[in-house]
Amino acid sequence: MLSSVAFGQHGFKINITPLTKNFYICTSYGLPDGVTKFPANGLFAVTNEGIVLVDTPWGEDQTKQLIDTLQRRFNQKIVLCISTHFHEDRTGGLDILNKLGTETYGSRLTYKLAKGRGEQVPAMTFTNDTTFTVDSLDVQTFYPGPGHTADNIVVWFPKEKILFGGCFIKSLDTKDIGNVLDAYVDQWPASLNRLAAKFKDAKFVIPGHQGWKGGLKQIPYTLKIVTQK
Repeated sequence: MLSSVAFGQHGFKINITPLTKNFYICTSYGLPDGVTKFPANGLFAVTNEGIVLVDTPWGEDQTKQLIDTLQRRFNQKIVLCISTHFHEDRTGGLDILNKLGTETYGSRLTYKLAKGRGEQVPAMTFTNDTTFTVDSLDVQTFYPGPGHTADNIVVWFPKEKILFGGCFIKSLDTKDIGNVLDAYVDQWPASLNRLAAKFKDAKFVIPGHQGWKGGLKQIPYTLKIVTQK
């Protein structure tokens, strides 16, 4: 496991875990209830033309840690970052990346919601499902419908069959639905069904928080969690 050497606010230290060839999970931490340290997963891929990042770490200090670690370990800069929804655990380092010239993207709805909530915003937006290509890496966004938030998207790497589900997908480690302040719980099941139908061949499914060993099982598990009484 690779990890940065610097500590940020609250003493949080990011962890970087290899996933598969050239793909890594970056785990950062926050205090969603003000007390309990809680992990948040992002993902990055290393290419010859730079690093593709899905979701910034949770805040600017941990984003700086990631930038320093990537430069030291891979001698690479982040050239593209896609935020999967507007919450701080997905957007909290966008200002830093924007200053460094990274192409930061989110959906138009993510931009609107982030700006309205006072969160950091991507420099560029897209309206429909979009494919980005960096070097030979294809990166596809997909909007399954409302769930954890109105704007939650997932990111698909078709050649590698890696699905980054973000907070739309629950880890098998999760015991309850979690933060529903911005959720559309009644629409989440239908959105999950759309996702399941589209990504039947995913080899890896990465949730926004906690472990990701459950693969495709995490999709019906999420349905169970969001429909339990």
